[in-house]
Amino acid sequence: MDPGGPQSAPNFRKPPNPPEARPHGRRPAPAPPTEEHRFPCDNCGADFRFDPEAGRLVCDHCGNEQEIEGPGGPWDNGAIRELDFRDAIENQLPAQEMEETRVLQCPNCGAQVEFSADIHAKECPFCATPVVTDTGTHRHIKPKGVIPFKLDEEAARDAMTTWLGKLWFAPNGLKEYARKGRKLDGIYSPYWTFDADTNTRYSGRRGTYYYVSVPDGKGGTRRERRVRWRPVSGRVSRFFDDVLVLASRSLPKRYTDRLAPWNLSELDAYAPEFLAGFRAEGYTVDLQEGKDEAKEIMEQTIRQDIRRDIGGDLQQITQMHAQLSRVTFKHILLPVWLAAYKYREKSYRFVVNGQTGKVQGERPYSAWKIAFAVLIALILIAGGAYLYSVYGEGGSGQLLPAGGLSLETK
Repeated sequence: MDPGGPQSAPNFRKPPNPPEARPHGRRPAPAPPTEEHRFPCDNCGADFRFDPEAGRLVCDHCGNEQEIEGPGGPWDNGAIRELDFRDAIENQLPAQEMEETRVLQCPNCGAQVEFSADIHAKECPFCATPVVTDTGTHRHIKPKGVIPFKLDEEAARDAMTTWLGKLWFAPNGLKEYARKGRKLDGIYSPYWTFDADTNTRYSGRRGTYYYVSVPDGKGGTRRERRVRWRPVSGRVSRFFDDVLVLASRSLPKRYTDRLAPWNLSELDAYAPEFLAGFRAEGYTVDLQEGKDEAKEIMEQTIRQDIRRDIGGDLQQITQMHAQLSRVTFKHILLPVWLAAYKYREKSYRFVVNGQTGKVQGERPYSAWKIAFAVLIALILIAGGAYLYSVYGEGGSGQLLPAGGLSLETK
């Protein structure tokens, strides 16, 4: 659903695996030129940036604003076309679907992040490691869609601070340190989405409950539930739309997965202006790996379909063979606010969903707070045991007050 939008901004993504063979009679598409995009203000010449709150380009220097024109009009979301998976694997995508961009790669976490041509040293936004390396170019599949940032940095910081404030056993000052220690980085994270028709053959067993009367050992009987199994086989079919797969390994997947759900109905056709003032991470999970993960996600749903098809009271699946056809995909960018900082010589990272404000991340623990909590728990347990010994079973039920009088409880 893409009519062919403007050329992509300089985002850094791993190129697809080179083909093992190319069909005869087809020449390889020429590599597109390396492009860098700037968006100068037409009023003062300073760089525009995309403002999530305003939903347009703004110039911080003179206050000028400019609408973003998508391929079919402002923020066009009706023109995102899927690409054929087999063509991409065989390196037969049209030249306009590819681009070359300039990258710096972090030597610690491996993230590929966009930098302009004149920058040769920068701190990695994913792990706070200083990056000193030569710039290079990578050829990759262009993004087809983007969810623009909905939260600005202040709103993302508020969400992160609130989340930190709810953490148990966090060191004193952590929230303030994280809030004032450094700015948040707005990063567009790469994802694949996959569509596919699936047809799955299966075999298994259907279990049906029945009841019999058995002796109860007391001269009577009782009902006992048993299961009658019989073999079954069949087929189930399902069309999958936009199965989402993270195309990066820079952050722990357990955190990025928990940023879901994403509202993909807000996906817009890609325009490089959305990246003005932000950076984009390149994909390091290649297309084949992404499709393999998408198939695993699909199979979880297919198993549920098979169990419904088997019916009965219990179901067992002994074999299933899923065939995927008409597999298409697109490369999209989703907005994430990222904070990577060091606390007592150790790095911690937080991620904020730039669409919804959902927060996930790593956190330190305060040893003395944990020890204090354990001590309080032990005191409470000891106190409870003492009160039980006084008032509970076997206790005398008598306490001597300060005046020396005996008070007997009834």
